[in-house]
Amino acid sequence: MTENASRPPAPARRPGGRTARTRAQVHDAVVAQLMEHGYDELTVDAVAARAGVHRTTVYRRWRDVGGLLADVLDAAGDDTWRPRDTGSLEGDLAALNHEVQAALTAEPPITRALIAASFRSDEAAQALKRFWGKRYALCEEVVDRAVRRGELPAGTDARALLVAATAPMYHQLVFLRAVPDPGLPGQAARTAALAAAAGAFTAAR
Repeated sequence: MTENASRPPAPARRPGGRTARTRAQVHDAVVAQLMEHGYDELTVDAVAARAGVHRTTVYRRWRDVGGLLADVLDAAGDDTWRPRDTGSLEGDLAALNHEVQAALTAEPPITRALIAASFRSDEAAQALKRFWGKRYALCEEVVDRAVRRGELPAGTDARALLVAATAPMYHQLVFLRAVPDPGLPGQAARTAALAAAAGAFTAAR
């Protein structure tokens, strides 16, 4: 989906009050601790110390590491991101893929670390599922636009198309740990767009 779409990014800053500032400090501390020391040393006490927040406050609001990770991921989904409109389905999918590639190759590797942490925490896994659900829902606009432009048949399954378009990025960069290929975002987008135009993702299929 995009550097902002596919990536559970560092949480968005929100104005307002001590509670908002405390949440931002704790989120920053969660990400920093995870980046520097990994999941096994991500503890409530370590996060509280790093954030400069009393441990009782952190325990009361977030309970445990799972609650901390889930809140970071939920905050990441509460932004104003929307998919780009390039004027064509292939262009829109390529734009999404370029941002996916940017997110998955960024340093520090926040996106990869949060994905990995979701395999260690049920709460984080559910939060990551919610994050993806929101992003895929927003990206359905890409498919709706293509249908209106006449590029795709009515009834195209937006989620199936979006998964097919972005999957090569995750396969290459997360599973295979391959060197980033600058041509892959466009190639994967082209392949998915051609298949979709041929009806590969319609309900009838």
